[in-house]
Formats: sequence, C-alpha cells, structure tokens
Amino acid sequence: MCPSQVPEGVERGYIIPIGGAEEKEHDPRILKRFVELCGGAKADIVVIPTASRLPDTGSRYERIFGELGAGRVKALDFDTRRDCFEENRLARMEEATGIFFTGGNQLRLTTILGGTPMAKLVRLQNARGVHTAGTSAGASFLSEHMIAFGQEGAIPTLGCVSLAPGLGLTNRFIIDQHFRQRDRLGRLLSALAFNPFSVGLGLDEDTAAFIGPDNLLEVEGKGGITVVDAANIEYSGIDEADAGQPICLLGLTVHILVAGASFNLHTRKAFPGPDARSWTSAST
Repeated sequence: MCPSQVPEGVERGYIIPIGGAEEKEHDPRILKRFVELCGGAKADIVVIPTASRLPDTGSRYERIFGELGAGRVKALDFDTRRDCFEENRLARMEEATGIFFTGGNQLRLTTILGGTPMAKLVRLQNARGVHTAGTSAGASFLSEHMIAFGQEGAIPTLGCVSLAPGLGLTNRFIIDQHFRQRDRLGRLLSALAFNPFSVGLGLDEDTAAFIGPDNLLEVEGKGGITVVDAANIEYSGIDEADAGQPICLLGLTVHILVAGASFNLHTRKAFPGPDARSWTSAST
C-alpha cells in the first residue's frame, strides 16, 4: 500500500485523512485518537500548516494537541521550496511520531512540497511507522492522485474535476473532503472515471478514516464516509463525452460508512461494526 518500502520488522504508520472542520474543542474525538495513536504523553507531533495562509494555524494546532496530552508538538513552516531542503527542519521531522497537515489550499502543498526532500522524508517516515494525518486540503494531499479543484454537483461531467500528483503515501484511494456539505459526489465520480483502480473516499466534515497497516479503514467522527468502488465498473462513457456533458457510469459499488464501520482496501469488503478485523480475517 505504501510506495516507500516498509523496512523488515516494521509496520507502516496509519494514514488518516480527515474531511475538514473537525471538532477541536468540545468533543475532539478525531484529534484525540490521533494523539493517542502517536503515543499520548510520549507523542511527538509535527504540524505542517503550509496549506493555510492564516498566520495562527500552526500555533492553534500546537495548543490543541498539547491540551489533548501530546508530550511534544511543533509547527514547522514550509513557506518556500528552499525551506524543504533545510537540514534542521528535516532533522526535526525525523524525531516525530506523528505528522499532521492542516487545511487550506492543497495546491500550495503540491507546489511547495512536491518533489522535495521534505516530501520524500514524510513518505519514508510513514513507511517506518510514523502516523500521518491531514485535514481538508491536507487530507486530499496524502494520496498519489489528488483532486486539485472541481465543480459541485451530484452528476459526473467531463471537465468538472482537475487532478494533480499528491504526496503519494498510497495509490489505493482518491480523497474528497467536505463531501456531503459541499455536494462533491460528481467530481469524485469523475476522478474515478479517469482512474477506476482507486477507491473513492468522500469524507464528510468532522469525519476521519483511520487506515492501518493492514489496509483496514476505520471510520471515526460524527459524519459519514461515502466509499465508491469502481473496480468492477461495467461501462464508462468518459471517452465519448464532450466537455461539460454528463458521464455515464455503470456497475459502481457504493457504501455509506459511519463511526465504527470499516472497509478493507485490499479485499474491498465493507463491515458495519467493530468486529471488522475478525470478519476480515475469516474472509481472507
């Protein structure tokens, strides 16, 4: 699942895309689980606020993770590509047990971080067991195929979505965020029409996918995740449509998952409750 080779005897770290607008104060279950996964009082979390143009984004997450019990939190600003080559910043990244990408504009992430030693280091760290999360734009950036921007609407149309290379922690899925709130089904379906190998994950706000080294996706949060599996697609009219026209897609499999439900990205099986791992083992 991970493009960077996982060392022998080591498990890849979790990949955790969050649909944006996650609860930060009253019931921050997603961020709390991330802190616990990273080690709780021993957690060492690096926050990457590059996607955001707000000057207090990094410091805000420093405070939040600190209040949730993380032992050490540091926001590292990568505002230029030159920053991504600085040895002191890279050395600090190597100490982390968790890496968190904030929201903002995912194209800032790709244009500033893409192809740099910093991006390579994040992939290596995840392969070594460092848990890597991103919210909103940061979530889209985690996979190999990234939705750069697109149009709202439920129907896929030719030209309604633009794709760009992401960080590349995995090529298993394509993420879209703020999914139900911003009516983004059409652009996710359009992205899958270009690349039916991937699984489409539409994450609602305040909802996260905790994807473990065993390829099992577990849902956390108050919303839902729309899983679109195009592996057994029977027909796609993307090659026949003109710009702006709707695309005919037949044979898609769709699951709606809520907290506690799971999806195995290897077997492409969905499970409704907390016994997913035992069911997965029995079916593989």
